Amino acid sequence: MAGELPSDLELVHLAEEARADAYTPYSHFAVGAALLCTDGSVYPGCNIENAAYTPSNCAERTAFFQAVREGKRDFSAIAIVGGPEGESVSGRCAPCGVCRQVMMEFCDPVRFRIVLGLGGDKLEVHTLEELLPLGFGPHDLGHEAPGERGCRP
Repeated sequence: MAGELPSDLELVHLAEEARADAYTPYSHFAVGAALLCTDGSVYPGCNIENAAYTPSNCAERTAFFQAVREGKRDFSAIAIVGGPEGESVSGRCAPCGVCRQVMMEFCDPVRFRIVLGLGGDKLEVHTLEELLPLGFGPHDLGHEAPGERGCRP
């Protein structure tokens, strides 16, 4: 999907749609994400579990990996929703540490927004820097993240 940028609430609704595709036979905790690229395209993601646990993939990383596979490198926000499968979203579902690290690889931590759907029309908005203070990223190795060209001091 490309075009006009969706509002934060519209992005949350897209994450809720993606959540419906979650594969969660073990935890029964379904998560959906909607990753917004700077060009207006949106990539949905859902969590996908595996009996061996380690090969499981979070909704956020599913969205990022699909976008990167299609050549996207500039991201402005991600919406995340989650909760027990079969139930409406009714609380905060923040990204895990691994997902925050993936975000750090591709996003400017000061500008990248993480929109958490809390249920209904309620949401919280944070920057990646707020959720991953002192994060380690490409700039620590002398590189720019793909979406940071010209963004870092």
